[in-house]
Amino acid sequence: MRGRSNARQMKRRRREAQRKVRRRQEAEGMSTASHPTRPNRTSVYETVEEEEQGRIEAVVEHARVLREQLPRLLAELSQIRDPRNPLMLKHKLTTLMVYGILMFVLHSGSRRTTNEKLSAPAMRDTLMQLFPDLESIPHHDTLCRLLAAIEPEGIEAAQVGLVRSLIRDKKFSDHLVEHCYTIAFDGTQKMVRRLLPDDPWLQRKVGGEGKKREQYYLYVLEANLVLSNGVSIPLMSEFLDYHKGDNDRQKQDSEQRGFFRLSQRLKEAFPHLPIMVLLDGLFAQGPVMSRLREYNWHYMIVLQDGSLPHVWQEYQGLRRLLTEQDRLSQLWGDRHQHFEMLNDIEYRYGENGRKVERIHLVVCEETWEEVDREGNVVQRHSKWAWISDLPFSRETVHVRCNLAGRRRWCIEEDILVEKRQGYNYEHCYAENWNAMRGYHYLMRIGHLLNVLASFCSRLIRAFKDRGPQGFIAWLSNTLSGRWLHVAELQPRLTASFQLRLVLPVPQLPVLIR
Repeated sequence: MRGRSNARQMKRRRREAQRKVRRRQEAEGMSTASHPTRPNRTSVYETVEEEEQGRIEAVVEHARVLREQLPRLLAELSQIRDPRNPLMLKHKLTTLMVYGILMFVLHSGSRRTTNEKLSAPAMRDTLMQLFPDLESIPHHDTLCRLLAAIEPEGIEAAQVGLVRSLIRDKKFSDHLVEHCYTIAFDGTQKMVRRLLPDDPWLQRKVGGEGKKREQYYLYVLEANLVLSNGVSIPLMSEFLDYHKGDNDRQKQDSEQRGFFRLSQRLKEAFPHLPIMVLLDGLFAQGPVMSRLREYNWHYMIVLQDGSLPHVWQEYQGLRRLLTEQDRLSQLWGDRHQHFEMLNDIEYRYGENGRKVERIHLVVCEETWEEVDREGNVVQRHSKWAWISDLPFSRETVHVRCNLAGRRRWCIEEDILVEKRQGYNYEHCYAENWNAMRGYHYLMRIGHLLNVLASFCSRLIRAFKDRGPQGFIAWLSNTLSGRWLHVAELQPRLTASFQLRLVLPVPQLPVLIR
C-alpha cells in the first residue's frame, strides 16, 4: 500500500512541476509545441442519417482528390511499354496500375488480403464507379506478373511527374526556404532474408565468432520534398544494387554511391528547380559537396563531432574572435537557442589536398527544461552543427537551421509511417527484382496521394479527428458496405474541383536581446 501511495504522490508532484514549467515558459514568451491526439469521445453522429452523410462526404472528397491526380499519373503510366500479347489481354495496363495504387491508398496489406478485399462485390462495384479508369478488378497475380515484366522506373516517373505538376501549380510556394525547394535524403533497410531472393540483393555476414552466416538484405535511399512546415512529400527512390558496387575492390554498393546516382536522376527530372539538399553526417565529404556545387544546388549537411577535423579545429581556434553579428540567441518553441556562425572556411580534400571547397559552419546549442520521473525539473542540453555552401547571418540562421536543417528528420518520420502505419514498407510483395521495385513505387504513389488528401481543405478535419490510419480504415469500411449509392453521387464527383491544401505554419522565434 505504501508503494501505491508513493506512486500517487509522485504523479501529483510531476503534474505540479509540469505546471510550473509551463507557467515559467509562458512568462518568458515561449510557446510549447502541441502534440494533438485523437479526441477521446463517443461518436459525433446522433443518427444513422448523420453518419451516412458524414461517410458520403468523406468518400466523395477523398475520391475527388484522387480523381484530379489520376489523369496526370495515368498519362505517364500509359507510356510504359506493355510486353504482354495484345490479343490475350483482359486488363489494360492503366487498369492494373490504378488497382495497384488503390491497394496502397486503402492500406490493403498483402497481395492475398488485397485479393479478398478489393474483389468483394460491394467494394468492387463502388471502386469501379468512383474511378472510371478502373475498368475491372483483376486477380492480384496478374499485377505481379506485369510488374515483373515491365521497367518499373516508369512508375516512379509518373510519381515525379505528379510532384512536378504540383510544383508548377505553386501548391508549395509559400513554404520554401530562401526560395528553394528543400529535398531530404535518407537511407533505410527494407528487407532481410537468409536465402538470396534475387541477384541484386546486398549481402553481409552476421553472428558471433564461429557462427558467422550469410545474410541478404535490401537497402533503399529515399528522397522526399520536405517543406519548411514539416510536411514531407515522397519523391524518388534509389535501390542499392550488389552489381553497382566496386567489384574490383570487392566493395558493395553504398549510400554514397546511391546518392550520386539519385542526385543525377533528380537533376535530370528537375533541371532548373532551385533546390536545397538536406543530408546527414554520412555525406559530409568533399566529393558530395563538389557534386552539389556542380549542380548549382545549395545544401545543409549535418556535421558530427568526429567529421572534418580541420573544420572543427578552425572553429575552436576562431571562436573567441566571433563578434555579435556572428552570434544569435533566441527562444523557439520551448527551447533557448544560441547560434555561433563561422563563414568562409577552406576545406581541402583529395590527393595532397588539391581540391578545395569553401564552406560555412553554424553551431547551435540549445537548452530546455523537462520533468523527470521523480518530479524534478532538470535542464537538458543538446548541440547541433551544420555546414552549408551559403554564408550564415543573423537574418538567415533561424530559417536555414530550424526550418531546413532540422526538417531532415521529417524524412525519417515519413519512412517510419510507411513501415508501421499501413503501407507495409518492409513487406516482400514479390521476390522478383523488378516486381519488388514496382510495388515499392506504387506504395510511394499511394502514400503521396494520401498526404495530399490529408491536407485537403475539406478533409483535414476528418484526418485530424480519426488519425491517418483511422480515417483510411473508416473510409475502407464505408466503401465495402452499403452506405453509398454512387449513381446519385456522380454529379458531385464530376463537378469542377481544385485541390486546396491547408498546410501548417511554422512557429516563429523570439529574439533574446
